[in-house]
Amino acid sequence: MFNRTFTVLMIAASLAAVGCGDDDKSTGGTAGTTAGTGGTAGTTAGTGGTAGTGGAAGMAGTGAAGTSAAPMDIVETAIAAGSFTQLAAALTAADLVGALQGDGPFTVFAPTDDAFDAFEEENPGVLAGLTTEQLVGILTYHVVSGEVLAADLKDEGVATTLSGSPVIFDLTGGAKVNEANITTTDTEASNGVIHVIDAIILPPADDIVETAIAAGSFTSLAGALTAAGLVETLQGEGPFTVFAPTDAAFEAFETANPGVLDGLTIPQLTDILTYHVVSGAVGSGDLVAGDVPTLLTDESVTVDLSSGAQINGANVTMANILTKNGVIHVIDAVLTP
Repeated sequence: MFNRTFTVLMIAASLAAVGCGDDDKSTGGTAGTTAGTGGTAGTTAGTGGTAGTGGAAGMAGTGAAGTSAAPMDIVETAIAAGSFTQLAAALTAADLVGALQGDGPFTVFAPTDDAFDAFEEENPGVLAGLTTEQLVGILTYHVVSGEVLAADLKDEGVATTLSGSPVIFDLTGGAKVNEANITTTDTEASNGVIHVIDAIILPPADDIVETAIAAGSFTSLAGALTAAGLVETLQGEGPFTVFAPTDAAFEAFETANPGVLDGLTIPQLTDILTYHVVSGAVGSGDLVAGDVPTLLTDESVTVDLSSGAQINGANVTMANILTKNGVIHVIDAVLTP
């Protein structure tokens, strides 16, 4: 399919280059390819075309283009660029071409052939050894639903990809998605937009609970989640945002409130824990001062951004830990509804 599309594009470009039109009397088109003063390759409406025989794409300055090609979708646009052959091959292998030629809109962070080569050099044979499911997971991690232009990106903002896992943006000294530099922005297609990146980005391997356990500083939180039967919930698809108190935060709460945690019923413990969880993936750059609803019904936490980031007075000491199914922000106190 990709080869056929590329061939059609090349034939169209060749026809445009030889100039199929009478240019003897035209004041608005050269070699029958330009309409007025503003048309190019017989596809753009001319603003200065004069009635005559000179511009096949513009008649009487109306810019009627009977031969103009339909706008290219994301896949066709990437193929035409010529620097995404390995991405196109990977999309074909993962059977994702049809999906990215759908209505969309989509935003694609597209790694170049050089990015694929660099990954292969650092990880020999890894790409070739991926299962179809693994390949789909990586490729869909490069795609966001909806049209996200460069102007829409927020520093330390998060977007949830089609894989279900979040990516984060860094706009200090340029623009990055995760650790990949965004080298070209806002390449428009008929069903979305492409941003070119210089590296392949990989989705997080661990979910929220696994990430917290691996960190080693959330044993009290992990134990409480287990006691409340919430582990499976926070290992679900999500995405979720968790304001996670450290072991030190639990110890401080116990010191200030001796025996309170041990005396909680399961429903009470569940209420406290779900009060630390927000639906959706929210980066620190997405936070807005004010109340944010939590998973605890009819209860919100209050965000204060006047001096760093605080949640109900608890300081966010580490932000934007990406996981397979959401984001963790570390806080220094236990929140109570």
